[in-house]
Amino acid sequence: MDIAALSMAMAQNRIMESFGVEMLSKTLDTQEQIGNEVVQMIDSAAMERSINPAIGGNIDISI
Repeated sequence: MDIAALSMAMAQNRIMESFGVEMLSKTLDTQEQIGNEVVQMIDSAAMERSINPAIGGNIDISI
């Protein structure tokens, strides 16, 4: 393999690695945001339960 081809292959590998790292970073940011929203949902449900403790206490089932 000549030096030019090796240089091109190494440059392509660096680009692909950089792309992979950026995609992973974006994915982690998205997952963190989703996690924060889930925590907010749980907190708001707990707040509603503390204000109205009877909510969800009864189940009406007909067969």
